[in-house]
Amino acid sequence: MRKIVIAEDDEKLCRELLTFLTNNGFQAESLPPGDYSLKAIQKAQPELLLLDLGLPGTDGLYLCRELRKVSEIPVIVITSQNTQMAELMSMNQGADDFVTKPFHPQILLARIEAILKRVYRDPAPLEKQELGLFSLDLGKAVVTSQTGSVELTKNELRILDCLARHKNQIVSRDDLISHLWDSELFVDDNTLTVNMTRLRGKLDAIGVQNVIQTKRGLGYVLLCDMESI
Repeated sequence: MRKIVIAEDDEKLCRELLTFLTNNGFQAESLPPGDYSLKAIQKAQPELLLLDLGLPGTDGLYLCRELRKVSEIPVIVITSQNTQMAELMSMNQGADDFVTKPFHPQILLARIEAILKRVYRDPAPLEKQELGLFSLDLGKAVVTSQTGSVELTKNELRILDCLARHKNQIVSRDDLISHLWDSELFVDDNTLTVNMTRLRGKLDAIGVQNVIQTKRGLGYVLLCDMESI
């Protein structure tokens, strides 16, 4: 879950953004009113900053410039200054995107997701991974254990790949669905359940049991430590 911090003094807009972002699966918070400073941003530790240019007590462009001296976190400027000069100055100070008020929330969401996908791109997966009781060959879509091997479908492969990237950590259902969607594989909540059941069945068939565990209300975890299985 990516964390987005909002630097916006319009209380109504700020509340709307917090609700909208939270409803769309982000961890969202705003800077304390009146404390629009580099220190406050660093303390909040955002993975993306929504920055208004017209903040009281400071200049958004200055804040963006100072942030760029110490951090590469993506910044989207949101402002009522609908001019090419304002956009140019924002980009020159290190902003990644520029959105003018009023804006459609879905347009802002699309821009946020595009930037996050570009900046936090997953590392290229290893062709072969050793995962405790079994190995995963991504190139061949094959899982192998001491007692046999089994081929996986595209959906099953991508699910196991996502869990393997975060082995021994909980991966939410939403994150799994997003991972498959990013791979241009159509999947919804029901499809995920069906494929997860099939994947577990294939692992059971080659003697790899209970390595994918359900954490109720949280998601799934792939256990790769022998002591945890």
